[in-house]
Amino acid sequence: MRVDDLARFILAREAHRKGFTPDPIIREYRFCNVRREDDRVTKWIAENWREPRLTDPFLWFAMAVARLLNLPDSLSAIGYPVPWEPERVKGFLHARKKLGFKNFNAAYIVSTNGVKMDKIDYICDFVLSPLWRKRVDIAKALDGATLAKAHAALEAQPGLGSFLAAQLVADLKYTPALVAANDWATFAASGPGSRRGMNRVMQRDLKAPWKEADWRAAMDKLRPALLKKLPRSLKNLHAQDVQNCLCEFDKYERARLGEGRPKQKYVPHEEKKA
Repeated sequence: MRVDDLARFILAREAHRKGFTPDPIIREYRFCNVRREDDRVTKWIAENWREPRLTDPFLWFAMAVARLLNLPDSLSAIGYPVPWEPERVKGFLHARKKLGFKNFNAAYIVSTNGVKMDKIDYICDFVLSPLWRKRVDIAKALDGATLAKAHAALEAQPGLGSFLAAQLVADLKYTPALVAANDWATFAASGPGSRRGMNRVMQRDLKAPWKEADWRAAMDKLRPALLKKLPRSLKNLHAQDVQNCLCEFDKYERARLGEGRPKQKYVPHEEKKA
């Protein structure tokens, strides 16, 4: 396993977060933080929606809205979305669109799944409104569940899928519903980037496929080995953070090896245009 290489990337990315950037690739391109909770969007969601409403039984639904849009400006415009008022939310989002503002963060691919209609209307009417109608049953399914069972319950909902379900679990694991899950530190679901990243670390062919059970078994092997290479400040990395690091490591290796370039250049947030 290329555990040392992955550990070096993680240490370099964490050094960048703290203001020291020795690695030229990390200095040039945008990479997510080692800990998802340190990412700017996650911090906004946590501070403005998640933490103030930890006792809301339908906080899970607000997290679904948050991750489907995944953009603090649009989330701030619509306000906390419980109770769900689709026409009001669509009005705000369409108004922003007419003014030329973005409503969706390009970091997550959210589509209309082949339906030819405006994405705002599709997300509100065909994804979020059906979720809201099932809010009580889904809240019961999540309460006290393992992260694996919570992921399965969310993944089964139309319009979410494995990737978005895993993002919701990553938010909800810090709430009363899932904070005591016995797989809190060890659960993760793979995505395309983390499967490629795992191939690099396990020294497999880059395009080699993974069965999900095999990928999770590889994660169970990788994470303990990785934590031994990291300083005390990073010893608490959970599997979902490691999964994210694998995705970012794949991006890093593509740039380092000349296989391609990450889509976004690094721009300090305070320098970005409004």
